[in-house]
Amino acid sequence: MHLLFKNLKYIFLCLTIIFATTNANSTDECFEGASRTIFKFNMAVDDLILEPIAKGYNKLPSPIKAGSSNFTSNIGTLLSIPNNILQGNFKQLGHSVGSFAINSTVGILGFLNPAEKLGLKPNKEDVGQTLGSYGIGSGCYFVLPILGPTTVRDSIGLIADTFVDPFAHVTIRENELLSASGNSLDYYTVKATTAVDFRADNDKNFENLEKNSLDLYSSLKSIYLQDRENKIKNSIEDKDEWGSLDN
Repeated sequence: MHLLFKNLKYIFLCLTIIFATTNANSTDECFEGASRTIFKFNMAVDDLILEPIAKGYNKLPSPIKAGSSNFTSNIGTLLSIPNNILQGNFKQLGHSVGSFAINSTVGILGFLNPAEKLGLKPNKEDVGQTLGSYGIGSGCYFVLPILGPTTVRDSIGLIADTFVDPFAHVTIRENELLSASGNSLDYYTVKATTAVDFRADNDKNFENLEKNSLDLYSSLKSIYLQDRENKIKNSIEDKDEWGSLDN
């Protein structure tokens, strides 16, 4: 909680920037020519590095792959907790806190997922989704090197994530309240493993999309924007459902 309020100034700074630079109903291209060039670069990196790693990852024994996925997902839950608070989504806050506590202890540091069997299934939340739940538009769309598709709102949210994420504070950020037990390598290793896990889980989907799309760039853009809007909509619906319990 201390981390959340200590860093609210950064959240409000982000809000100010976004209100000044985005149209709530617009998701135009910022720099389509540059984005397409960066997209080609990202696809080359995927072909040379990420795809081979993902295919090798898929060949791991199921318990090892599942354990790795559970571990990174459990750490990712830490980012959801402050965003649940910022969204006023206390139903999901309970799921996030309960899931992390159970999986980190009974689940052996998150390698197992007993919380799911107890009905605790936290949504993954980030600052970009939180800003969207406030009604802030996505702003224009563009592609970042390595990181891939994003929008003005989500790119600012990505930076803000490191200010509210407890895991970031014990790894890449020095914090007096949370004595750092890790380092930046821990943070980026988890992020890289999460990316590999996502790429491996969607390997067949990527192959089919690449074969069947007339314009892969436009197809992935559409998928990304729809996915983000669906996640924001789910956040709002969860909050509304919780609120209705008081009526």
